[in-house]
Amino acid sequence: MLRRRRQILTKINKVVDAALFGVAFWLTHFLRSLDVLDPQNKIQDFDAYAWLLLVIVPLTAPLLEIHGYYQRPVFGSRRQTLLILGKTAAWLTLAVVIVLFFRKSELSRGVILFYVPIAMAIGFLKDELVRTASAHRHGTQQARRRVILAGGQTEAARLEHTLDLGAFGDVEVVARVDLNDLAPGSLADLLHRHSVNAVMISPRQTLFGALERTIQICELEGVEVWLLADFFQTRISQVTVAEIHGHPMLVFGTGKDASWQSIAKGGIDFCGALAMIFVLSPIMLAAAIAVRMTSPGPVFFRQQRAGLNGRPFTMLKFRSMVTNAEQLKQELAALNEMSGPVFKVSNDPRVTRVGRFIRKWSIDELPQLFNVLRGEMSLVGPRPLPVDEVERFDDLAHRRRLSVRPGLTCLWQISGRNNVSDFREWVRLDLEYIDNWSLWLDLKILVFTVPAVFTGAGAR
Repeated sequence: MLRRRRQILTKINKVVDAALFGVAFWLTHFLRSLDVLDPQNKIQDFDAYAWLLLVIVPLTAPLLEIHGYYQRPVFGSRRQTLLILGKTAAWLTLAVVIVLFFRKSELSRGVILFYVPIAMAIGFLKDELVRTASAHRHGTQQARRRVILAGGQTEAARLEHTLDLGAFGDVEVVARVDLNDLAPGSLADLLHRHSVNAVMISPRQTLFGALERTIQICELEGVEVWLLADFFQTRISQVTVAEIHGHPMLVFGTGKDASWQSIAKGGIDFCGALAMIFVLSPIMLAAAIAVRMTSPGPVFFRQQRAGLNGRPFTMLKFRSMVTNAEQLKQELAALNEMSGPVFKVSNDPRVTRVGRFIRKWSIDELPQLFNVLRGEMSLVGPRPLPVDEVERFDDLAHRRRLSVRPGLTCLWQISGRNNVSDFREWVRLDLEYIDNWSLWLDLKILVFTVPAVFTGAGAR
């Protein structure tokens, strides 16, 4: 119930915030048109720029969410709120400037300069009104949900402490019971006496028979039961609720839930790969001709790599080595510079002259854009390893890097690329990416990959 209510409020907030940032643009234009310091400098009516609202309004909520605006506590830091509002307004301003540039349109510099502080002020005012209303509501007894805590003494105390920290007055604990010792009829009496909204159960030490009886009593009374799903100790898994053909399921997973960001990631992957193939096709054609003309063998190198959850797929690269490179690999095993199951050698003698050039500038990786189009890879994600190297993992925890789709670039590549020689450090960076993933992080990695490629930093 709390989660559903929070989701509804968040959706309402997103609509209101988008409208307010649009209003801020109109207000900035209106104030600039009343510029008393320079009355001769007239600007066009707002109607000429109203179409820019089609840029500002749809982008507002996604940008606020990327910066964590909707994950903040209601009574959180005002400084953090101002910082998020400022970043969002700045990105919206940049988007407007880019759109105006491509449309060869002009907008008063005063509007561009003052949009950020005005949008921040309006957003902050709305946030203060929400904060005040929430404080008033939380002080009203009728607004609170009256709950009974059910479970062992230790579990009930721990749960009540959690509620005190995070509920901000939404929940009022009216009684605590141990379901294993509760006499028949006692629970119903408590429900009637305290006008209870819900029974919150911590089931670690509770017998399933007692748990079932409690749920049945609450069902008859029309009282909700909140079952705490922490009876299994996990270290990094997050618990979500799902449903399969009417059967409720608890899902323990380490990855991110499906969200608009994950959907957007798929769209960016497809559109980005398609655009890059179109733009880079002359370079790819030149590389293909150079590989074919300078050494015998196929243009493309195909290898089985471990994809999502370890599922093999055929990864494409421009061939940068001699055709019998895999056979020669055994002879070079003693020169391996990477710890763990991965094979890396500086100045690899198997690399051809053209291969050394295309590897330095990462041109050999460009055919993997077709893997991205096929859905086997992503633009950003852990680099896919050969299947035989994955099979030699000596730590099962390393396989968690397979829990997301592999990518063309990731954190370890912009952290020195091939200079990383410890496989455990490589995995640490990959897991750091997985645990902190967001669309914003992907965009930052893509941006930092460009100079890493153009400078050939760390390439071998």
